[in-house]
Formats: sequence, C-alpha cells, structure tokens
Amino acid sequence: MPTPANPSPSFWFSYAFSPPPLHRHDVIDQTSSSTTTKTITTPAKLYGKDVGAYDDIDVDELLAQLSPEEITMLAKEVDPDDSFLPPSQRTNYECDKAPTGPLDRKKLIDHINKQALETPDRPELEPFVPGVVRGKKWIPPPQAAKLQAADEQIAIDLGDEYEQALSDATQEEIIDLAAILGFHSMMNQDQYHASLLNKGQPVGLGWDGITKSAIPKIFPAEAPNTTDPEETIQRIKSDDSKLVEVNLNNIKTISDEQFDKLFEALKSNTHLEVLSLTNVGLTDRTALMLAAALEQNHALRVLNVETNFISPTVIVTLVKSLLTQMTIEEFRASNQRSQVFGNKIEMEITELVEKNTTLLRLGLHLEFNDARHRVAAHLQRNIDRSEYALADTATGRSPL
Repeated sequence: MPTPANPSPSFWFSYAFSPPPLHRHDVIDQTSSSTTTKTITTPAKLYGKDVGAYDDIDVDELLAQLSPEEITMLAKEVDPDDSFLPPSQRTNYECDKAPTGPLDRKKLIDHINKQALETPDRPELEPFVPGVVRGKKWIPPPQAAKLQAADEQIAIDLGDEYEQALSDATQEEIIDLAAILGFHSMMNQDQYHASLLNKGQPVGLGWDGITKSAIPKIFPAEAPNTTDPEETIQRIKSDDSKLVEVNLNNIKTISDEQFDKLFEALKSNTHLEVLSLTNVGLTDRTALMLAAALEQNHALRVLNVETNFISPTVIVTLVKSLLTQMTIEEFRASNQRSQVFGNKIEMEITELVEKNTTLLRLGLHLEFNDARHRVAAHLQRNIDRSEYALADTATGRSPL
C-alpha cells in the first residue's frame, strides 16, 4: 500500500485493518503412474468474517464516530514498518511542552552537573565498615581429584641437598638462577642483564622491583666503508696472496662494469676466502655472474650477499652453484627484494642444501617448518662431520 506524505487517521485505520493475504494449501495427489499437485485457495477471515465483507465499509464514517481520545489510542496501537515515513510520523511523541529557546550546551552541562551534585545518594542497605565483608564471600570450588593428582605427580623431588641449598639461597641468588634457566618473565631487564654479565643485582629491585629509565648510551656513528673497489678488483685479479678477506659492504657506488670485472677475476683467484657484498645493489644479472664464478672458484669459504635485490629464483641458482666446488662453509642471502620465497622455492633450497656436505651455516629466512627443520638437521650433521674430521686430523687418525 503506498504511503501518503501526511497520513490521516483514515490511513492509519486502513493500514491497521488491511486484509491479510490469502492462504494457499497445496494438495498432492499420487497415482501409480504420476504425481499431480492441486492448489486450493482458502479465503482468510478477520474477526469471524471473510475479509471481503469489510470492502463496503466506509472507513471515514467509522472514524467520524470516534472521539479524539479514541483516535489517539488507535494511533498508538499502529506502528507501520514503512521506511518511506519519517520517524517523527511513525512514532508517538508524547512531549507537548513548548521549546524554551535555542540550545545552550554549556548551560545544559552546568545544569546536569548541578542536578547530579544535589541529588542525594541512594542509602546503602548495609553500611560500609572497614574490614567487614558485606554479603556472602566467594569461596573457590574445590579442585577436581584428577587435577589435584596430576599436580602431585608434577612435583619434583630435588633431594635434601638441593632443597637445603635453595632454602638458604638469598633473593639475588634466586634471581641469578632464574636468569640462567631462562625464566625471563620472573624478572625485569636490569636484573636479567646483570645476571648474565655477573655484575651483581641492582639494589632495591627484588622480585617486585620496577626498572627505572636510564639515559641511552650514545655510540659514535659507524665510519663509512673506505675500501676502494677498483683497487680491490685489481688485487683479486692479480691473485694477491695477502688478500684473504674483502669487505665491500654498504658501497652503493659500485657499477655493473665493476661487478663484471670482480666476478670475472674471482673465477681464477686462489687465495680469497671471505667475500662480503651486503647492501651493494646486486641485481639478478650480477648475481648470475656471481653464481658462474662460484662454480669455478675453489678457495672461497664465506659469502655474504644480504640486503640486495636478488629474486628467489636466482637465490636458488646461487645455492645450486655451491654444489660444484663444495668449498663454501657459510652462505648468507637474507633480506632481499622478496621477503617470502614460497613453498616451491623453499623446497628447492632444502633439497640443494641436503646435497651439500660442506655447508655449515646458512643465512636465509625459511617460512615453512618442514624446510627449516630439514635444513637445520642437515647443517648440524655437517657440523658434526667437520668436528669429527678435525678431531681425526689432530689425533692423526684417518677419517672414516
């Protein structure tokens, strides 16, 4: 039914007594060959009469017979759920008081505060007395027998010697013991670091102490890397026997041509053992040249290419190049352009690492647990194998 802009009493009456929809009953006749459905329409009734009997009633004539009070009561009974009507016309506003003037927010807040201060508090049924519990005190329910038995099984018998030592220990000694065992949540940072550095516990802290603010130490800025890339490349190319370690970290002025010369010279170098290229702007093209150099170099033991712009697929190529000479013991390539490798790349890296018998340390962030555990287990086996080899060399025995 469409809604007028200003509904009249006749509208409310017709809205309240509008005929409900007819009810339909579906009757299904089943036979041996098919199933047919028949629809029987039952006329709806209102107050014991058919709805059609009210079609000839004049609504205006009925409303004319009602008093204003009865019309108001009738309007209160009707609340149309019509979103086209404003709320002021859909609800019954009872306030007939005339407005006192424009809104003064400050005056209204002052009036509310004044009323709140002048209104007396409700009297308490039982007056407050310090130290006396009012009402029923809550008592926790008894612990279940199974939980109590489990707690008793967890109890550890340390023996008389340890029990005596713990009972006679001072608070500072207990804090040191907690720091050694790794109970970080039982102490603050000052206590933890004092225990690790064996400086003695700060005075007045204890278990409930609060760490006070301290003036941060000012450390001098790190000096820039003054290594000359061109001179270093010439020394690598000439296979200088005194050049064992090269650190080109944070030198962002190295050009692609210099990288080409560096990696070309690295192929034939036999003395360089440590090469660090952190934050130098390595890209996939230069990293592929580095991988080709690693396949021919048999002297390099430590390689660091962290914080560059190498893609995951090229990192796989670098890890694969380590299998050719089997001389790299430490390889670091984390914090690249793509922080997440994905399951496929991580599984490829894991399989390549498991084929490497000389790699001892790997600096890569692996997200999946399977890859991390497999890599860690294999690196530990390589470390154990290298320690056995060193021990056999020291004792003069032949390695297994």
